[in-house]
Amino acid sequence: MNLFTRILAVSLCATSVVSADVDVYQTLITSRDLPSIFNGTNLDGWIKRGGKATYAVEDGVIVGTCNVKSGGNTFLCTEKEYGDFILELEIQADNGLNSGVQIRSHCFETNTTYDFGNKTITIPANRVHGYQVEVDHRAGRRWSGGIYDEARRGWLFPLGTNSPAGLAFKIGEWNKYRIECRGASIKTWVNDIPAADFVDAETIKGFIGLQVHSAEKPEYQVRFRNIRLKELGEHSWKPAWNGKNFEEAHILGKGDWKVENGVIHAMHSKADKEFGHLVSDNDVSDFTMRLKYKAVKGNSGFYFRIEEKGFSGVTGFQAEIDAEKDAGGLYETNGRGWVSQPTADDVKKWFKPQDWNVMTVVAKGGRITVSVNGYKSAELLHDTGRASGKCALQLHGDQDVEMFFKDIEVLE
Repeated sequence: MNLFTRILAVSLCATSVVSADVDVYQTLITSRDLPSIFNGTNLDGWIKRGGKATYAVEDGVIVGTCNVKSGGNTFLCTEKEYGDFILELEIQADNGLNSGVQIRSHCFETNTTYDFGNKTITIPANRVHGYQVEVDHRAGRRWSGGIYDEARRGWLFPLGTNSPAGLAFKIGEWNKYRIECRGASIKTWVNDIPAADFVDAETIKGFIGLQVHSAEKPEYQVRFRNIRLKELGEHSWKPAWNGKNFEEAHILGKGDWKVENGVIHAMHSKADKEFGHLVSDNDVSDFTMRLKYKAVKGNSGFYFRIEEKGFSGVTGFQAEIDAEKDAGGLYETNGRGWVSQPTADDVKKWFKPQDWNVMTVVAKGGRITVSVNGYKSAELLHDTGRASGKCALQLHGDQDVEMFFKDIEVLE
């Protein structure tokens, strides 16, 4: 597959099919359409992981009980893994007990490492980790429906104190949760009130888990019933470039572009005022892509939804790539300028100077989200501007620039 070709193919499909399907799902898929994944009699198909809490079935309800004080978090997990899905269930946690629903989560028999930001996180063997939809017992906070990354990055989408969804949660009573995962999109509802609307492509498949949080009182319980899930298929990362040449793309302006052992090595001289770009031959609309880059010196960027015009050679969105600053910011060249610019302190949290960094860009309609090394670096919501255009890699003009790019992939 040649450079940008797979991004083009997927994005055109997404524009004509997937976006329409999402509307159909939201309109037609109701609770009646979701098959049960709990048989109401026993825990066949489920496995307990971590902690010392116990799970039992009582009158068609899964009951999780804390058995020891501070015994660690315990999870009842599906044996099966799920990619894209709609999940509904009802939860009742005793007043004073925190809980949650793991989605797209994992648990491995050996230590596992993840690179997030400029740190490497080691997950101990047999530790459940991944996205968790919050069940919050604290009346003063009320973050129920928010998204927490268990054992990894911590809070990803905390709800504001006394948010509508948090206020809709009835402490100590039964509450209905709805969770929808499609590609990089994760959305939640609490008692039919919208809660989280989050974009993250770090993990796209995993098990479902029902949490019993460690607590001060061992007798605390949490109950789960009417657990129903409809699978919507799954996404997977696929190469967007053949790693050999620049077919299906063309070079604009100044700069030296080479392929060395499957890596794009690009250089630009300060003596050249003109910018350089490696541009896709065709237009791209909606997509989720990621690439690894190493910025040795100077300024660069991943361009998308662009036109070949303007003083720099192209006009459109740029996810910022730089050797020192603004990593992952979102800029509109020959337009609004910075539409989402990270602070220097934020950049320090996720950027690794003189090292390989992972950038992920999700563009769907008027929502654009950029992440660097697993941390959201920029986001634009409800934009009515550019809907499609070419993609490009940039070498800034009037600078000495040296960049490396590899592992260019699209979520298909």
